[in-house]
Amino acid sequence: MKIAIGSKNPAKLGAVQVIFPEAEIIGLSVSSYVSPQPFSDKETRLGAMNRAKACLQPGIDLGIGLEGGVMKLDGVLYLCNWCALAMPNGEILTASGARIPLPEEVEHMLNAGEELGNIMDHYAKKQNVRENEGAIGIFTNNLVTRKEMFAHVMLLLRGQWELT
Repeated sequence: MKIAIGSKNPAKLGAVQVIFPEAEIIGLSVSSYVSPQPFSDKETRLGAMNRAKACLQPGIDLGIGLEGGVMKLDGVLYLCNWCALAMPNGEILTASGARIPLPEEVEHMLNAGEELGNIMDHYAKKQNVRENEGAIGIFTNNLVTRKEMFAHVMLLLRGQWELT
């Protein structure tokens, strides 16, 4: 089975490989057709769906889109993530996962137009946080990494897919 993922991010590729170890995984650079920093569940989910659909090319059995974003609930900004699985028959499955509140300092930088990945490098005084532990890793003291967060959502998708 060949699975294309709408990203070349190692954390995202690794998450799919863990859940589909039997598959050949291919990372593709595709557009999400949403803003670089999604600001709602709706926009983040749409980005994941767009990436998944863009991955369905000849010879690909499943297209996967994984998108991180932020969303507001009761005045608090939360980290969110959505994944989508597109099948050649046109059906798209979606699932969402972990949510944790973001510090006000991070929210202010996001509202000023910066992307979370860039903010996290500055905030954590590290490089390539988005390709490693991610914001979820920083704000959970590495008890949950970005790869693990996306792997959990991929489990939700695989379970749905197996029932189709």
